[in-house]
Amino acid sequence: MSVELHLPDLPEVPISIGSEASPAGATARPPVPWSVRLREALSTYLPLLLMGALALATWWLVKHTPLAAVPTEPRPPRTEPDYTMREFALERFEADGRLVLRIEGAWLHHFPDTDRVEIQQPRVRAIAADGREMRARAERALANGDGSEVQLLGGAEVVGTGADGQRLTMRSEFLHAFLVTERVRTHLPVALRYGRNELNGAGLEYDNATGRLEVQGPMRALLAPLAPSGRRP
Repeated sequence: MSVELHLPDLPEVPISIGSEASPAGATARPPVPWSVRLREALSTYLPLLLMGALALATWWLVKHTPLAAVPTEPRPPRTEPDYTMREFALERFEADGRLVLRIEGAWLHHFPDTDRVEIQQPRVRAIAADGREMRARAERALANGDGSEVQLLGGAEVVGTGADGQRLTMRSEFLHAFLVTERVRTHLPVALRYGRNELNGAGLEYDNATGRLEVQGPMRALLAPLAPSGRRP
């Protein structure tokens, strides 16, 4: 016995291999302009470019930013001279132009650790407000930075004028002169000559402004006889 199977008719479907054929009557798509393609590329890669520029700017800032100062321990003051002068003369004037101090010497060394100077063969001239002068010399001297205080060492001599106009000479191996306050002192043996009077003592304190002279003992004096007026010459 034979069996027959009948299938309904199916619609025909076109099948093509390869590129799809353009439908009849369709026109070709025009090419995209370069300006449009450029805008599309920029919109795609612009975030990347901005991130790269930001990274480059950050690197430049880090490289050129100065480092914080590292605290360092203070250096000890220098003990050697920082400058030297030879055959020098230093002068100091008041605001009105009046000369009050002149220091000369063969050479000078300045020490920055103490702001003091060492002078060889010093010659000092100090002028008081009333015009009286005090002169000093020695083999060597130590002075502070402004020259207001001078220590005379070796064959020291200070010559001044007393309130009565008489000459006063002080000689010792050490004389400490305070030129602003017009005082001289020493703790070493000292020889003085005041007018025709001579004194020798173990030390002295002299105030030129007040005319007071104090000599430490033991002391030896050679006094001139009194003048007819009752004053010693």
